[in-house]
Order: sequence, then C-alpha cells, then structure tokens
Amino acid sequence: MRDSVFRYSHDHGRVPRRPGRHRKPSPIGALKGRAVVVAVALGAAFAAAQAGMQEASARERLDVGVHAQQTAGEIAGMPPAQHTGTDAHFPEILNEPPVEDLSQFQAILENGRHFAADAEARATAGLRPLFVKFAEGVFTSGFGMRWGAQHLGVDVAAPIGTPIYAVEDGVVISAGPASGFGMWVRLLHDDGTITVYGHVDTTTVSVGQPVLAGDQIATVGNRGFSTGPHCHFEVWLNGSDKVDPLPWLASRGISLGPERD
Repeated sequence: MRDSVFRYSHDHGRVPRRPGRHRKPSPIGALKGRAVVVAVALGAAFAAAQAGMQEASARERLDVGVHAQQTAGEIAGMPPAQHTGTDAHFPEILNEPPVEDLSQFQAILENGRHFAADAEARATAGLRPLFVKFAEGVFTSGFGMRWGAQHLGVDVAAPIGTPIYAVEDGVVISAGPASGFGMWVRLLHDDGTITVYGHVDTTTVSVGQPVLAGDQIATVGNRGFSTGPHCHFEVWLNGSDKVDPLPWLASRGISLGPERD
C-alpha cells in the first residue's frame, strides 16, 4: 500500500512528502480590498477639499472685515487696527441686492415728517401763554361814562394794521361787519365768556375757527363810530353781562398801563 505521507528514496529510504503550494487569493476579495482603499482615499480628499474651502471663505470674510474697519479708522483719523487672523468674532458683511421699490421708504420718511411736525406743534402749544394782551398801543379810554354815554369797554390806540390777538383760547363766533363798530371779531371762551374786538380794519379768522391765546385774529382799524385808529375791547361774562375789562385782564396778568388822553 502506497503511503500518502511519505515517499521512498532510493538513497535515503522513506522521506516526508513536500506539502502542496498555497492557493492564490480570490480575485473578488482583492477587488473588495482595493475598493475600500479607494473609498477611504476619496473620503479623505473630499474632507480636505471641504476644509480648504471653509478656510478660504473664512479668510475672505476676515479680510473684508479688516478692510472695512481700516477704512472706518482712516475716516475717523485713527491708525489702522492690527489683526492676527484669529479673531473669530469679526462681523460678516453681506452683499445685499439693490432696493428696487423705494415707495415703502418714502412712506416711512413721510410718516416721520408728520410725527416730527405733530411733536413740534404739541411742544409749541405747551409753551404758549394762557393769556395775551390783545394789542400793543396806548391805553386811551376806560370803562364807564364818557361824553354823556356809557363806554362799555377799553380802548388801545395804535396805527392801522397793528395786529390784534386772541386774549385766551376760544372759538370765533363773529368776524365781519357790526353796527357801530364797523367791523368786529367776537370769541367764545370755555367758561362762557365772550370777548369783543371792535373797529378792526381786517379780520384774519372765520366763524367757527378755534384759536389759541396769542393767535392773530384781526388788525387795528378806524371803522364805525371811531375818533381814530384803535382797538375797542369788551368782556361779556356769561355771554351777556358787560363788565370792566381792566380787573378781568389784571386777574390774568395783563396790564394796559396808565390811561392817557
């Protein structure tokens, strides 16, 4: 029987058989190994490229920010700032597209103008006096008997065209021709008092118009039964009771000065 492990040698007798050669690796297994190596290499290359792009983008943003800060420093007269390139908090400057529709901004600006005008008007109204002397001139005649008749007001002489002002806030109830006065303006005030401004040359308000103390309502004239250019001023308490204007004006801090002929 032939021995499967040993073979005979004529010179040395029985010697061990030389084992067979190893098998060649399978082609499919080799391809799989190469694919893994290629995939790893491609992944590494892609990661390196992505990191390079991110670094370039960050460097570009940093350069833009440094340039903007240096430009601002040059405008302000300051020396340019030095950066090491490690400032991670540098602001990013975005390139915004140009605005095509400016109507929304125009509306915002217009609203801002209206707001500023209203604020100025409120501030001005808050600073306005509560009571104002009705005309600048010479006090020539007081309340009472004069030339055999009752004089129910006070007169302040002034050149024709001199402004006449509302004594206090009110509403215009008359502005135009009046018997005896030629032309007048009457104002109704919050407490029911009516003030009268007579012999005026022109009126600058209309019936129903609200006015504030110090608003011009007319100009001095010489119309009606008048002995010269002046403003005749009366006070009607409760809309009908004609009283001496001097104490009424004095209680509001208004003085006409000494009476002169």
